[in-house]
Amino acid sequence: MTRTPMIDGFGRHITYVRLSVTDRCDLRCRYCMTEQMRFVPRHEVLRDEEIVALADILIARGVKRIRLTGGEPLVRRGVERLVETLGQRIGRGLDELTMTTNGTQLARHAPALAAAGIRRINVSLDSRDPELFRTITRRGELKQVLKGIEAAALAGLKIKINMVALRGLNEEEIVPMLRWCAAEGHDLTLIETMPLGEVEHQRTDHYLPLMEVRSRLEREFELVLSTARTGGPARYFEVGGLGALLGMITPLTDNFCEGCNRIRITATGTVFGCLGHDRKIELRELLQAGDAAAVNGALDGLLAVKPRAHTFRIDAAAPAVERHMSVTGG
Repeated sequence: MTRTPMIDGFGRHITYVRLSVTDRCDLRCRYCMTEQMRFVPRHEVLRDEEIVALADILIARGVKRIRLTGGEPLVRRGVERLVETLGQRIGRGLDELTMTTNGTQLARHAPALAAAGIRRINVSLDSRDPELFRTITRRGELKQVLKGIEAAALAGLKIKINMVALRGLNEEEIVPMLRWCAAEGHDLTLIETMPLGEVEHQRTDHYLPLMEVRSRLEREFELVLSTARTGGPARYFEVGGLGALLGMITPLTDNFCEGCNRIRITATGTVFGCLGHDRKIELRELLQAGDAAAVNGALDGLLAVKPRAHTFRIDAAAPAVERHMSVTGG
């Protein structure tokens, strides 16, 4: 197996992979999905052994961080077994295995995640108001997610809350969410909504630029730019008086692509070099054939045409790409 580092056409080393294990989700967040989603047939989803084989190829080529995503990764059947197997790669080329989850299934899975070697997770939580949470997610029960967060903390997992900032919906909750995170010992990352896939409403109606949010926060708190990094696109601030770490992901107001170190892999083995572009390769058949050389060749071909940056525009007539975020992996 080749051990040549993965480097794109702009000299950027790919050391971080966001690996989806399912496109299915038990929520239907309005900015992410349509209410009547169509998911891929289960037989098209990579099997555990194919995911592990792919992970081994990526680790051999210099990938240090793998984040498991979905959809909702914890709705995948047998996910604990898969996480345990991948966790055995930590310290053997892989520095870190992490996960992004909506928290609905976290209460029963948290101990197994910690036992497998996961040390930190991201939990998507856009509101702590039960009714608004149900409005945004279309079907979620807030208490179920909060129980999951509590279980994860008890299991020793470091928790970062991901909150999509939505004008007219949860913008008044940002400060209370920040205070709650600080009190609970969690970090908070705010995210601008992204134009991915058709949804039932106009995203411009709820688009809230984080530069505007930052200006509001600075009226109440001192925000000091931090050197903290977690491998992703967030820029972090120390929040004076709270002892909290606040991240901001700004794909629209402040493009962060120059230092991109990521590729994204769907649950069916499709690899995208960029969240905002459609160039892709298909690895499922190559993995089924056990052809590592062909997998490496396909990856090299994709990296050669990996774009310099996405071109997101919230006011465009159509989304940047047709696929929803749950397809690519959140």
